[in-house]
Amino acid sequence: MTYLLVGSPEAYSGKSAVIVGMAFQLQEKGLDIAYGKPLGTCLSESTNDAIDEDVRFIAKTLTLPETRLRPTLLSLDGTTISNRLDGTDQTNYTQFLQNYGQGGDLALIEGPGTLDEGRLFDLALPQMAQIMDAAVVLVSRFHSELVVDSLLAAKRELGDRLQGVLINDVPLEQFNAVDTRVRSFLESRGIPVLAVLPRSDLLRSVSVSELVHQLNADVLCRDDRLDLMVESLKIGAMNVNSALKYFRKSRNMAVVTGGDRTDIQIAALETSTNCLILTGQIPPTPAVLSRAEDLEVPILSVDLDTLTTVEIIDRTFGQVRLQEAVKVQHVRQMMQKHFDVNRLMTTLGLKPVATA
Repeated sequence: MTYLLVGSPEAYSGKSAVIVGMAFQLQEKGLDIAYGKPLGTCLSESTNDAIDEDVRFIAKTLTLPETRLRPTLLSLDGTTISNRLDGTDQTNYTQFLQNYGQGGDLALIEGPGTLDEGRLFDLALPQMAQIMDAAVVLVSRFHSELVVDSLLAAKRELGDRLQGVLINDVPLEQFNAVDTRVRSFLESRGIPVLAVLPRSDLLRSVSVSELVHQLNADVLCRDDRLDLMVESLKIGAMNVNSALKYFRKSRNMAVVTGGDRTDIQIAALETSTNCLILTGQIPPTPAVLSRAEDLEVPILSVDLDTLTTVEIIDRTFGQVRLQEAVKVQHVRQMMQKHFDVNRLMTTLGLKPVATA
């Protein structure tokens, strides 16, 4: 069968989202897809099997049977790394990759967070590609046009195994320049550009339920609306007039403010706020709770100071996972518009399969 290893030069570039969008299109072409993630980052806490939670979510999203789901070989946590360093773990993990994706027309394998991650276990992306004789596609998050540096370096290391790249999270005001100048440059260097994907506030957003989890917060009201998505973070620490101007510049916000700042809390609720986060362990007034109930805005209380709360939320935004149906649908539409699936299939020697 054919193996396609999807990796990235840096962590949190959007590999899982790209794999989902890519897989949907390949399935529409009639291909039988298998999927796996050899190096896990979040093994299931609710089951006893060695399946990464992201793998389980993607398998469910793509309706993959168990026979098309590949196990996670190990999780890159502190214990696993320590066992390797002190010699307790001397497992030859590469042997498990020989037949890792058997079954199906194409095995989509999600690579490590970077090109070098996993080298301690001989499971860095270039090593995986060689063991599995896999083609490689890289997803690179756009920071500036110097994105070409990391992709040229990857091309030098991966050689002909690199079958294409996707440049992700491109600001709308720079999209045309990237889609022309950067694309043309990379193509001239033998690096096919399969997609340039625009930045999406929705894909960068986190659910209120994820914030509850990360902050270990108490939910004071509307625990039935924890599915709301938060696209930006605002801190309410100014006078109420300034706060209103500040809040009106954003939408779908989480607002962090002190439990004693009733004026700021009311101002936040009158703008596009999807979550109010109160610090200081001071409960909101009945008027604030009543207004939040009417507007269906969850209020969270955290036993943290404002700086720590903001740091945790910022980190959560930087490590967004694809776990919500609304994001999956958006990814599917975006990849349908921008991703050249036919070019990838031609490169891999795959042909559409007629379905009854």
